[in-house]
Amino acid sequence: MNKLDQFLTRAEGLLFRLERALPGSSPIAPDWHAAAAFRWEHSQRRLCPVTNFQRIQLADLLGIDDQKKRIQQNTLQFVKGGTANNVLLSGARGTGKSSLVKALLNEYAQVGLRVIQVDKQGLVDLPLIVNLVQDRTERFILYCDDLSFNVDEDGYQSLKAALDGDLVAFSDNLLIYATSNRRHLMPDSMADNLATKYVGDEIHPAESVEEKVSLSERFGLWISFYPFSQDEYLAIAARWLQHHGWRGGLTAEARSAALQWSLLRGARSGRVACQFARDWCGMHTSVV
Repeated sequence: MNKLDQFLTRAEGLLFRLERALPGSSPIAPDWHAAAAFRWEHSQRRLCPVTNFQRIQLADLLGIDDQKKRIQQNTLQFVKGGTANNVLLSGARGTGKSSLVKALLNEYAQVGLRVIQVDKQGLVDLPLIVNLVQDRTERFILYCDDLSFNVDEDGYQSLKAALDGDLVAFSDNLLIYATSNRRHLMPDSMADNLATKYVGDEIHPAESVEEKVSLSERFGLWISFYPFSQDEYLAIAARWLQHHGWRGGLTAEARSAALQWSLLRGARSGRVACQFARDWCGMHTSVV
């Protein structure tokens, strides 16, 4: 190969990389058979397979039976090709919102369900993601974890338009499942409420309040999560102890330690129960 050919080859490769980086260029489709879960890389504008996805199962999630039933039904409708709603899972931290979405993938991956995780910066790329999946036979959940916004963020407007209001039709094989500790996905301030007006017996919320509520209202299904009771927390702790190999059951000593652990953490949640079980089993490996 002469110098001119080498130059042209290098120039062609440079142009190819440049085109991928320019706004408006189409991202390259991933190897769809490499995994059932994918992560959208906003900086590179591409989907990356996640091969080491967590293998949590629906049966492992305790204390949220009603929430499991509602979202499982919605997801099953979607997987079977029927109509279904975008879902907002909100409420107490550590109560299984993210784990529930992961468990759904493990439950239905064999029948075509796929999950694409995207952070809020990547939401501006929603049209690109839709173009990638719209002709696929699989069913995709766009998963946004721990989502919250300020009103002036680009991702906020992109998500709001995609859920309801965009001129471009959303793909039939794509739903959005978002988790958040906030019901309205945005921080509330006293100033917003002070601007609320009363006209006779009617309440007229301030425009800022209406704006904050408008995003969450575009999700068709709201699923709320609440702090666990003491009995629910202990049942979850016992399940995690078993998961990590403890065969002694929830003895009086282990029960007392689990409760003390939750008091120190200031919460009774599945996450806290899991952390306790790891600590307990790590300290007692010699008697497991």
